Amino acid sequence: MKVVVLQPSYIPWRGYFHQIAKADLFVFYDDVKYDKNGWRNRNRIKTPTGSRWLTIPVLTNNLETNQTPICQIPMDWKQEWNVKHWNTLQTYYAKAPYFDHYAPALKEFYQQRPSLLADFTVPLTIHLARQLGIQHTQFVRSSSLEGITGHKTERLIQLLVRLGATEYISGPSAQDYIETEKFDQAGIRLEYMHYDYPEYEQLYPPYDPQVSILDLLFMTGPQALSYIDSGQA
Repeated sequence: MKVVVLQPSYIPWRGYFHQIAKADLFVFYDDVKYDKNGWRNRNRIKTPTGSRWLTIPVLTNNLETNQTPICQIPMDWKQEWNVKHWNTLQTYYAKAPYFDHYAPALKEFYQQRPSLLADFTVPLTIHLARQLGIQHTQFVRSSSLEGITGHKTERLIQLLVRLGATEYISGPSAQDYIETEKFDQAGIRLEYMHYDYPEYEQLYPPYDPQVSILDLLFMTGPQALSYIDSGQA
């Protein structure tokens, strides 16, 4: 069984969904510590003046952020960030060919008010994966699995063994530090991602390959998945 383990992110880029598409089981690694300046609560969209960040405000002032896991990070609902984000998406993507197709269901997510960050980003990511046509992949949150101990590679391998993984699909940057011998000992084959995606038409040139998956969905609609698997585009 092919397994991918990634931290949950907010409307991530297409490489994230490529890994989802390659997995039989995708694990949201949500019980590892929250990285304050990472992708957990933000991503970028295209605008006429360049890329723009959409950032979900979170409450970390009273938390030990070096120890607090992602699954326990609360969102700041004193700010109407959800209304702002939805209005921003409408402003810059209303003229995209498939915006109207995806907008109704997406708007419902921005009308919800869960207290925790992961309780918003995880269901939204699963929804977007299904909208892309990724139907076979199953999902689980690591915080739902009890008895996983250790640190770094040891903890990851415990998780993979618990889930019955025979193959682990990793991002390419992990090749610099991953302890391959431990995967060999556990009988788990390693595969590394290779990101080489075709360009697609965007509303606001020049082309930017690193923006949120929403850009690809709004612009290419039912063909979006073929732009994630570069061999099918």
